[in-house]
Amino acid sequence: MFSGIVEDLGKVVSIVHEGSNIHFTIESKISSEAYIDQSIAHNGVCLTVVSAAGQKHTVTAVHETLSKTNLGLLKVGDSVNLERSLTPGSRMDGHFVQGHVDTIIDCFAVSEKGGSHLFEFVLPPTSSTLIVDRGSVCLNGVSLTVADKTRNGFKIAVIPYTFEHTNFKNLKAGDKVNVEFDVLGKYIVNYLENLVSDPSLRTNILQSVNKK
Repeated sequence: MFSGIVEDLGKVVSIVHEGSNIHFTIESKISSEAYIDQSIAHNGVCLTVVSAAGQKHTVTAVHETLSKTNLGLLKVGDSVNLERSLTPGSRMDGHFVQGHVDTIIDCFAVSEKGGSHLFEFVLPPTSSTLIVDRGSVCLNGVSLTVADKTRNGFKIAVIPYTFEHTNFKNLKAGDKVNVEFDVLGKYIVNYLENLVSDPSLRTNILQSVNKK
């Protein structure tokens, strides 16, 4: 479990393909504290450290992960948002993030507004119900608030500090971004979809309500 508060901006220093898997070696300030089997979010993707030495650590992404995230698009020299998993005493400064990316979406436009940066994203129609105004969303591992829900997607505003300390400073129109929708919203949508598609479930709920 993560909070979407990026700890460090790592740099990809090596990419090794092995079958359908890819081994990424990352250089960062927190790599010196990394240990084997540790969970670290890379652009919002929870990955397990398989080796660590000095200021570098290595993680492996399997085909399933590569097919649903932007990790397969990384190149040597690219920046990666990093966050270690929460501990029981951690402050929840962002929102609950599982590190399980739902899909990748396109950045439609980037603009500057009053010192902050405004990013607009396009959503597939099937995901539109998972975004609400002023709700939480995790993009490339960053916990953000939806500033505005648009006809085809949504907008978020990034403050200068977040812009400078994450790879949002490199994001441009046309780039693909990892998105993890709010887990609470996903459970609610899933429940309602089942409610609509399963007549017996609707009947059982109505009977339960009537008994009360």
